[in-house]
Amino acid sequence: MILGVGHIGIAVKDIEESVRVTSKALDLPMPAIRDVPDRKMKVALLNLHGICLEFIQDYSENGEFARFARERGDAIHHLCLLTDDIEADADSLVERGVELRSRKPTVGLRGKRIVFTKSSALNGIPFELSEP
Repeated sequence: MILGVGHIGIAVKDIEESVRVTSKALDLPMPAIRDVPDRKMKVALLNLHGICLEFIQDYSENGEFARFARERGDAIHHLCLLTDDIEADADSLVERGVELRSRKPTVGLRGKRIVFTKSSALNGIPFELSEP
Protein backbone atom coordinates (compact mmCIF):
# COMPACT_ATOMS: atom_id res chain seq x y z
CA MET A 1 0.00 0.00 0.00
CA ILE A 2 1.21 3.52 -0.79
CA LEU A 3 2.02 5.20 2.53
CA GLY A 4 2.68 8.75 1.33
CA VAL A 5 5.30 10.97 -0.24
CA GLY A 6 8.87 10.11 0.73
CA HIS A 7 10.82 12.76 -1.12
CA ILE A 8 10.99 15.03 -4.12
CA GLY A 9 14.00 14.20 -6.30
CA ILE A 10 15.81 17.23 -7.71
CA ALA A 11 18.56 16.87 -10.33
CA VAL A 12 21.21 19.56 -9.95
CA LYS A 13 24.43 20.62 -11.66
CA ASP A 14 26.23 21.75 -8.46
CA ILE A 15 24.96 20.03 -5.34
CA GLU A 16 27.00 22.09 -2.88
CA GLU A 17 25.62 25.37 -4.23
CA SER A 18 22.04 24.11 -4.63
CA VAL A 19 21.87 22.67 -1.11
CA ARG A 20 23.53 25.75 0.41
CA VAL A 21 21.13 28.17 -1.26
CA THR A 22 18.04 26.07 -0.48
CA SER A 23 19.08 25.52 3.17
CA LYS A 24 19.62 29.24 3.62
CA ALA A 25 16.35 30.20 1.90
CA LEU A 26 14.33 27.76 4.03
CA ASP A 27 16.33 28.43 7.22
CA LEU A 28 17.20 24.74 7.58
CA PRO A 29 20.47 23.13 8.66
CA MET A 30 22.85 22.22 5.87
CA PRO A 31 22.61 18.43 5.32
CA ALA A 32 25.53 16.12 4.70
CA ILE A 33 26.40 15.53 1.06
CA ARG A 34 27.21 11.89 0.40
CA ASP A 35 29.36 10.79 -2.52
CA VAL A 36 28.40 7.50 -4.19
CA PRO A 37 31.47 6.96 -6.39
CA ASP A 38 30.38 3.63 -7.88
CA ARG A 39 27.37 5.45 -9.38
CA LYS A 40 29.22 8.73 -9.98
CA MET A 41 26.62 10.64 -8.00
CA LYS A 42 26.36 12.84 -4.96
CA VAL A 43 23.17 12.98 -2.89
CA ALA A 44 21.89 15.14 -0.04
CA LEU A 45 18.58 14.92 1.81
CA LEU A 46 17.16 18.18 3.12
CA ASN A 47 14.35 17.38 5.56
CA LEU A 48 11.48 19.81 5.16
CA HIS A 49 9.24 18.90 8.10
CA GLY A 50 8.75 15.26 7.15
CA ILE A 51 9.20 15.37 3.39
CA CYS A 52 12.73 15.33 2.09
CA LEU A 53 14.13 17.22 -0.83
CA GLU A 54 16.59 14.79 -2.40
CA PHE A 55 19.30 16.67 -4.30
CA ILE A 56 21.16 14.52 -6.83
CA GLN A 57 24.25 15.52 -8.77
CA ASP A 58 25.28 13.02 -11.41
CA TYR A 59 28.92 13.67 -12.32
CA SER A 60 29.09 11.00 -15.02
CA GLU A 61 29.17 12.03 -18.66
CA ASN A 62 25.90 10.52 -19.82
CA GLY A 63 24.01 9.36 -16.75
CA GLU A 64 20.29 10.00 -16.58
CA PHE A 65 20.50 12.76 -13.97
CA ALA A 66 23.46 14.42 -15.72
CA ARG A 67 21.58 14.56 -19.02
CA PHE A 68 18.44 15.81 -17.27
CA ALA A 69 20.30 18.66 -15.52
CA ARG A 70 22.12 19.63 -18.74
CA GLU A 71 18.85 19.79 -20.68
CA ARG A 72 16.61 21.38 -18.04
CA GLY A 73 18.91 22.92 -15.46
CA ASP A 74 18.27 22.28 -11.78
CA ALA A 75 14.74 20.86 -11.74
CA ILE A 76 12.40 18.38 -10.12
CA HIS A 77 13.17 14.98 -11.59
CA HIS A 78 10.76 12.67 -9.74
CA LEU A 79 8.39 12.14 -6.84
CA CYS A 80 9.03 9.27 -4.46
CA LEU A 81 6.10 7.38 -2.98
CA LEU A 82 6.72 5.19 0.06
CA THR A 83 5.27 1.68 -0.02
CA ASP A 84 5.00 -1.13 2.47
CA ASP A 85 4.83 -3.75 -0.32
CA ILE A 86 6.92 -2.66 -3.30
CA GLU A 87 6.21 -5.77 -5.42
CA ALA A 88 2.42 -5.56 -4.96
CA ASP A 89 2.34 -1.81 -5.66
CA ALA A 90 4.53 -2.23 -8.75
CA ASP A 91 2.18 -4.97 -9.99
CA SER A 92 -0.84 -2.71 -9.34
CA LEU A 93 0.71 0.10 -11.39
CA VAL A 94 1.37 -2.28 -14.28
CA GLU A 95 -2.21 -3.58 -14.09
CA ARG A 96 -3.40 0.04 -14.40
CA GLY A 97 -1.30 0.53 -17.54
CA VAL A 98 1.69 2.33 -16.00
CA GLU A 99 5.01 1.31 -17.56
CA LEU A 100 7.94 0.60 -15.25
CA ARG A 101 11.62 0.82 -16.10
CA SER A 102 11.98 -2.59 -14.48
CA ARG A 103 9.57 -4.85 -12.59
CA LYS A 104 12.36 -6.02 -10.30
CA PRO A 105 13.26 -3.64 -7.44
CA THR A 106 16.84 -2.37 -7.28
CA VAL A 107 18.74 -0.71 -4.44
CA GLY A 108 18.70 3.09 -4.74
CA LEU A 109 21.10 5.79 -3.55
CA ARG A 110 19.55 5.77 -0.07
CA GLY A 111 20.03 2.01 0.32
CA LYS A 112 16.32 1.21 -0.04
CA ARG A 113 14.68 -1.04 -2.65
CA ILE A 114 13.09 1.09 -5.39
CA VAL A 115 11.16 0.82 -8.66
CA PHE A 116 10.83 3.71 -11.15
CA THR A 117 8.05 4.31 -13.63
CA LYS A 118 8.99 5.35 -17.15
CA SER A 119 8.72 9.11 -17.65
CA SER A 120 6.34 8.69 -20.54
CA ALA A 121 3.88 6.72 -18.41
CA LEU A 122 2.89 9.74 -16.31
CA ASN A 123 3.17 12.66 -18.74
CA GLY A 124 6.84 13.34 -18.16
CA ILE A 125 7.15 13.04 -14.37
CA PRO A 126 8.45 9.69 -13.19
CA PHE A 127 7.42 8.27 -9.85
CA GLU A 128 9.71 6.21 -7.68
CA LEU A 129 8.27 3.57 -5.38
CA SER A 130 10.51 3.08 -2.34
CA GLU A 131 10.56 1.11 0.83
CA PRO A 132 10.46 3.39 3.88
